[in-house]
Amino acid sequence: MAGPAALLVSIRHQAGALRTLQAAAAPHPPRSPLQPSHTQTFSARRSGPAWHSPGEEMEVSEPGGAQGLEEERKAPGRSPKEGEESGELCPLSPGEPRPGVARCETLRETALRSKMSRLVEATSRLVQVEQTLLLPLLQHHPLPLHPKDSIDFRNICSRMALQREGQQFERDLHEAHQCLKTIIEKLICSLAVFPSDSYIPVRSALRQILQNLLAM
Repeated sequence: MAGPAALLVSIRHQAGALRTLQAAAAPHPPRSPLQPSHTQTFSARRSGPAWHSPGEEMEVSEPGGAQGLEEERKAPGRSPKEGEESGELCPLSPGEPRPGVARCETLRETALRSKMSRLVEATSRLVQVEQTLLLPLLQHHPLPLHPKDSIDFRNICSRMALQREGQQFERDLHEAHQCLKTIIEKLICSLAVFPSDSYIPVRSALRQILQNLLAM
């Protein structure tokens, strides 16, 4: 049998695992938008705010403006830069993301994110139940506790923080999921041997946490 000291050890490791999980579950910082190239900026300044399709006549406010523009184009040694007079923007290189277009999340990534979210929520709720409901009861009725499971859980979460994607991350996420499930199930079994009504709220809360953790 173990008293409050063993439970406090478990809570400390679970709280450390929770902080690691929350950091690992934080979204990646968004990529900064691409800055317009010099050619694009210069083209926008020369072409003005309006775009004209090929063959469309451009209105000129000043007399002789069109003729001056034509002479400037034909002047020797003054060939316009590519895209300068036509108003065309420089094409993006292959594989380069377009500004403002987010990459679509795959079904696999969505499932992993959902599983990670449930793991974080279950860990947070477990620590809360142990601190507010279970710890006061252990002052009078010791329980068989297993702090080693909480230590293993924290170590797994620490590995997850080192690699936030890939097959190793998926394996660690599954292992952490199973380890937390084991911790909750052992607590429920330990409480089942005590017929006292004072343990009923704790068992109910733990069963609810387990149900939410295993929800698909």
